[in-house]
Amino acid sequence: MASTSDMETTNPGSIWELDKDLDVPMDEEASRLKNMYIEKKFSSVLLLRLAFQSLGVVFGDLGTSPLYVFYNIFPHGVDNDEDVIGALSLIIYTLTLIPLMKYVFVVLRANDNGQGGTFALYSLLCRHAKVSTIPNQHKTDEELTTYSRQTYEENSLAAKVKRWLEGHAYKKNCLLILVLIGTCTAIGDGILTPAISVLSATGGIRVQNPKMSTDVVVIVAVTILIGLFSMQHYGTDKVGWLFAPLVFLWFILIGSVGAFNIHKYNSSVLKAYNPVYIYRFLRRAKSEIWTSLGGVMLSITGTEALFADLCHFPVLAIQIAFTLVVFPCLLLAYTGQAAYIIVHKDHVVDAFYRSIPDAIYWPAFVIATLAAIVASQATISATYSIIKQALALGCFPRVSVVHTSKKFLGQIYIPDINWVLMILCIAVTAGFKNQIQIGNAYGTAVVIVMLVTTFLMVPIMLLVWKSHWILVVTFLVLSLMVEFPYFIACINKVDEGGWVPLAVAITFFIIMYVWHFCTVKRYEFEMHSKVSMAWILGLGPSLGLVRVPGIGFVYTELASGVPHIFSHFITNLPAIHSVVVFVCVKYLPVYTVPVEERFVMKRIGPKNFHMFRCVTRYGYKDIHKKHDDFEKMLLDRLLIFVRLESMMDGYSDSEDFTMSEQKVERSANALLMSEKAGSNTLCSGSDLSYSSSHDSIVLAKSPLTGNNSLTRYSSQTYGDELEFLNSCKDAGVVHILGNTIVRARRDSGIIKRIVVDHLYAFLRKVCREHSVIFNVPHESLLNVGQIYYI
Repeated sequence: MASTSDMETTNPGSIWELDKDLDVPMDEEASRLKNMYIEKKFSSVLLLRLAFQSLGVVFGDLGTSPLYVFYNIFPHGVDNDEDVIGALSLIIYTLTLIPLMKYVFVVLRANDNGQGGTFALYSLLCRHAKVSTIPNQHKTDEELTTYSRQTYEENSLAAKVKRWLEGHAYKKNCLLILVLIGTCTAIGDGILTPAISVLSATGGIRVQNPKMSTDVVVIVAVTILIGLFSMQHYGTDKVGWLFAPLVFLWFILIGSVGAFNIHKYNSSVLKAYNPVYIYRFLRRAKSEIWTSLGGVMLSITGTEALFADLCHFPVLAIQIAFTLVVFPCLLLAYTGQAAYIIVHKDHVVDAFYRSIPDAIYWPAFVIATLAAIVASQATISATYSIIKQALALGCFPRVSVVHTSKKFLGQIYIPDINWVLMILCIAVTAGFKNQIQIGNAYGTAVVIVMLVTTFLMVPIMLLVWKSHWILVVTFLVLSLMVEFPYFIACINKVDEGGWVPLAVAITFFIIMYVWHFCTVKRYEFEMHSKVSMAWILGLGPSLGLVRVPGIGFVYTELASGVPHIFSHFITNLPAIHSVVVFVCVKYLPVYTVPVEERFVMKRIGPKNFHMFRCVTRYGYKDIHKKHDDFEKMLLDRLLIFVRLESMMDGYSDSEDFTMSEQKVERSANALLMSEKAGSNTLCSGSDLSYSSSHDSIVLAKSPLTGNNSLTRYSSQTYGDELEFLNSCKDAGVVHILGNTIVRARRDSGIIKRIVVDHLYAFLRKVCREHSVIFNVPHESLLNVGQIYYI
């Protein structure tokens, strides 16, 4: 009580001294319960069902590798039996160390609330350390239920690593570059997987028709690819139920054929499970060692999909599916092919199809082709998700993202990327025409993604898991011992097809980095040029202009302060709307923001200014659906905020008030319960009517009227404001968007001028506008232009 009295003495109702408090971040007053991700408990039956379903989504790419591995290991034929056994031993232990030990039992645990992939790792790091290059996060964001993070002791190793990462800007940029390299290379997988899988599957036609031209196989493969990409806009929901049974049948097929070939041709091949044959193989094949290693690398292609496609399945389900079905079937398939090749050394080119018994050849061919399509579909869908995540984190130009399923949030379709992938995939298939060069390219893409994952796991283990440094070093050394030789092998094949993923990755990297660089510069410009609240408050209720009827939504990238675009607007035009709402749409390093926590509302300045701020938060998995009426959502939240503001406290015109959507929901429910006796209902955003018979609903202390004084917050005040908002809504809603043109300074170098003035300008021209993303009517749109020189 004494503090209140002292406040009145020092600040006797002076609202103009509050500008220093109005420019602070929108920190919420009430703390929330953290809903940190915990692996859900499933019944045994449900877990087995999920494990079965994961086969069709996660393991298609890895399962089709037997179609082309041995051909790429021995492109020049087989000399002796020991080479086949040595290569098989290398395949066995590569499958054991990388997919099984590294990914299934270690990397899968590094998920972001069930989400996997390179950007999921990056989002985890951004939450546990301030490494994001766009500093648009505030304390309010950390109170989201999906924003889980760790706390560290001052002198712990994790705290030291955190301070080291946050120490300099170049470390943040290096981390971002590493993430972009992995992301861009993964996009190359989306091009190469359909090419090599479909071409290898359709190659079975020639086994029964040796005189058939290679061009016929290529034409069949290209036709399938065109059909595959043309069907993408339908989504996988309608045919997805076929994927799991089909892939399960595929694994049973290759496992059964492998076991049959071991029994029929040469069971002595089982000695390959002795790792000593790896040493003998590498010592004997010195001249062809890098070629052979590049081929063995293809046996684990698709392993990154274990992590990237984690979305809809618990980790335990994927572990069960891999250990019980995928891993043993793959071992049987490769062992059976090796047994066949030892007896038929001249059949190494088509070893998979030639090892199939004649009685089931054509059914096996059909299943192989369908499995290749499923594997391609999984990789294409993963590419869409990668682009979506890059888009959300400001690393890719805005493109159209279409939600294709009402059941599954992660099933999306990006038309522009789809056609680019199709053209590049067809070009690779028709250009190379064989599995060798495509395999060289494919191996390069896969091993780079794996290396990036290995390096990102180091800070994850230190910061998120708080692992002992000995465990971290052990993981790093064991991973690099396997992956680095494969990386060298693939790099040695750059001139034999390995340049394709590098060219694709470099192209996408340039696009992503240039877009992100200019996005950061634009944000810094907005931060440095934002208008002081003291200047706004000094203009008075009319802001020094004519306040015309209507509601103006001013879009800005700032979550605090008044953007420069607003001062630019009111300086050049003689009027502003009666109600002004600054709308900040930002993406956070979380996989999703719950709808009830998406909007944070705040009043700016005195009530008679009628100025508000709305921060709209999205995660990297959240999408803007076509049927979402963003304008109506904003109006709904504005009205609920005003109503609950009138209920919860008697705030004076000078006070700053912040309310989260979660608090809105709780208070709205309480309001509905309290109003049942009075037969009153909470007004919705679509109905702005006000009941004049509504009684005053809350007693609140006014900090301006003295100690222990109670002021009844009359319904008339709320009713007047609600009626005012209603009339403004009827007068019209205008969306004011800033069109900041970024240009290079005249004294800039030629490279910077080309990048900023031409490349970034071109990307801005072809990308989608914010108005399209949020379905803003064209007649309600007002663009305000300004130029920023960097």
